[in-house]
Amino acid sequence: MIKNSKSHKKCELDRQIKSFCDFLIFEKHFSNNTVASYSRDLLIFKEYFDQNKDKNFLTLNHEDILAFLENLYNFYIESSVSRLLSCLRSFYKFLLREDIVKKNPFAEIKNPLKPKNMIEILDVDETKNFLDRLPHATKLETRNKAMFELIYSSGMRVSEIINLKLNDIDYEENLIRCIGKGNKERIIPAGETAIHYLKVYIKSARLELQGKKSAKSSEFVFLNKNGTKITRQGFWKIMKKYAKQLNLNKNIYPHLFRHSYATHMLERGADLRIVQELLGHSSISSTEIYTNINRKFIKDSFFRHHPRK
Repeated sequence: MIKNSKSHKKCELDRQIKSFCDFLIFEKHFSNNTVASYSRDLLIFKEYFDQNKDKNFLTLNHEDILAFLENLYNFYIESSVSRLLSCLRSFYKFLLREDIVKKNPFAEIKNPLKPKNMIEILDVDETKNFLDRLPHATKLETRNKAMFELIYSSGMRVSEIINLKLNDIDYEENLIRCIGKGNKERIIPAGETAIHYLKVYIKSARLELQGKKSAKSSEFVFLNKNGTKITRQGFWKIMKKYAKQLNLNKNIYPHLFRHSYATHMLERGADLRIVQELLGHSSISSTEIYTNINRKFIKDSFFRHHPRK
């Protein structure tokens, strides 16, 4: 009898997780990447209950949550715990809405404070050094050059770069139509250098890569050597390869260029709200983290602009 009760709890959690993910897809219209992220976090939550069969996800109390958090900190860093807590807060908000639970046990649980000034960036010279040293002799090198010029010039996410389509580029106005998180559309400018290398790539190297592939695969801008859409993992591997070849001392990863893009814009006087729009942040607080990176810039800005120094 006890065994059946435990099995029932496990099946019920599986069912509610599926219902929640369906809700995110069909009612909230979240992107596949976002839903996949929620699913991964909820799998961690589910595995905890698989290992602690005396716990019931429907009747969690404060002590249960503390035990869960203690377990999390054995395996995950603060940012991962913070993300997972946000996911669980949304999950239980959904359960409350569906009248599955009577209260949201995570509503009063605060996320761990993120350490300040931990965002890495490349300075302007380091960014220029990386981009200028990129080879572009072969078709794959030409593609890579266009990708990396664009990611820094536009501040786009990797998911946005790999899903970019040919008809999303306005060459006359140097604008890019971008579909970001939550399937939100934004129009962002790209610099002359990025647009130049995009044109070079699309007119020559891309035609060779596409070959005789279907029309469906040909709508995407950046293709792999097989003529299909490049993947997130493929993008990552290419960047790591160049970081090694160019003997760069810093840890190079795709989001580093988005961080650098935002920081460099703000350092040169761009309005915070404009940078928020360009990055596709739904909240200004997400953009404000970039104002904490360069303390010297903030100090210099103060002495330049304050009327009573």
